[in-house]
Amino acid sequence: MSQPDTKGRILDVAEELFARQGFHATSLRAITGAAEVNLAAVNYHYGSKEALLDAVFERRLTPLNFERRARLDAVQALAAFEGRPPRAEELLRALIEPTLRLYETGPGAGSFILLVGRALSGSDELVRKIFLQHMGAVFTLLLDLLGQALPQLPKQQLFWRLQFSLGATGHALRWAGGGMELPGGVSPPASVEELIDMVVGFTAAGMEAP
Repeated sequence: MSQPDTKGRILDVAEELFARQGFHATSLRAITGAAEVNLAAVNYHYGSKEALLDAVFERRLTPLNFERRARLDAVQALAAFEGRPPRAEELLRALIEPTLRLYETGPGAGSFILLVGRALSGSDELVRKIFLQHMGAVFTLLLDLLGQALPQLPKQQLFWRLQFSLGATGHALRWAGGGMELPGGVSPPASVEELIDMVVGFTAAGMEAP
């Protein structure tokens, strides 16, 4: 097995097991067994389980954050062209829509979405910490732009409302990834578009509340 194949296989298996079983419940031996590599390969390429988790997030979040940044730039450009501040709903959509559309990006995306859901709404502080490190620059930019959209709100309020918005997004991700069951009489969203509209509408209403 070549080096790129070895690294990719390790990342694929780690992503799936971290998502389904949780980070702490997944051993390196379980990952190496499923990936059909020896423990030395993981140590050589990543050094530790924590570094492996970081690499799992980096592989998908780097292009995702690039798209989010491009969308936020587009929102800014349109607002400037129309001579108005950006709107909270369009800023939140720039963050949320690419996240919920991860399902359409190919094999393994479902596992990653469930892993992000764990990071946003689960109890594992290490997973959340590593995830948020990759979100830092986008989060800071979004917070600044929300300040332009909602200048009447103090930064303290905006910060916490954005945290709650991320939590709602994470909950939606965990549901979409099979992380929870629906009660009787409740139907799932008919499409990704409907799920996006519901999450964006809900979070925008909360962000814009008096």
